Amino acid sequence: MNQDCPFVSVVMPAYNASKYIGQAIESVLNQTYVNFELIVIDDCSTDNTYDIIKKYSENDNRIEVVKNKINSGVTFTRNLGISLAKYDWIAFLDSDDIWVKDKLEKQIKLTQKIPEASLIFTGTSYINSEGKSYSYILKVPDKITYKELLKQNVISCSSVLVRKKCIENIKIPDGDIHEDFVAWLTILKKEKYAYGINEPLLIYRLSNNSKSGNKLKAIKMNYRVYKAVGLNVLECNYYSLFYILKNTLKYLRIYIQS
Repeated sequence: MNQDCPFVSVVMPAYNASKYIGQAIESVLNQTYVNFELIVIDDCSTDNTYDIIKKYSENDNRIEVVKNKINSGVTFTRNLGISLAKYDWIAFLDSDDIWVKDKLEKQIKLTQKIPEASLIFTGTSYINSEGKSYSYILKVPDKITYKELLKQNVISCSSVLVRKKCIENIKIPDGDIHEDFVAWLTILKKEKYAYGINEPLLIYRLSNNSKSGNKLKAIKMNYRVYKAVGLNVLECNYYSLFYILKNTLKYLRIYIQS
């Protein structure tokens, strides 16, 4: 395999995603960077999500379709996708989000420019449940440390490209917790930086039904992240204040600028 053009395993969990999953899959298939496999895992959907995935797979052999035996939740499903990934780089895309067409290409180019990079993320633009765009763009730094990330999780899961060796053995707690935030912080305890591309290469769909849609619940979930990575009570409270302030400002900007 050409080391300059490595293959990427794209992991997409899906549950009752029939309304949006076609757009998500097509945004992967339309990437300018074509060296990838797409692993789509249906978590026992009760709608026709599985049928939609299956139809796409019949027309593109880069798509692998998996179906959980029982409904197991996003953490289990995403971890299953990681375990099934064939390649050294893993990217994640939620079934209601969308990639800009050159997302993977720009991330792979950054790995060539910064060979030590193990965790790469991008900026984000936002749409509502009906696909209407918000004007707000989440800007990201060129690089971020563990302590900086504690103050605000600017790493959107669907924007990430990560080395498999850095994430495959992380034990992420299930339940009401930002499980991806736990993963990024755990990686940054060992890696000096995560590297950002300050372009909105991810289009994130905002939904009140998401785990973070309930803001009070999101604060509690974030607090559990801090406990999971080993912070004491004072540290948990300290960084929770940053979380509340920065995320309040972020969502005010999203909705005020819409």
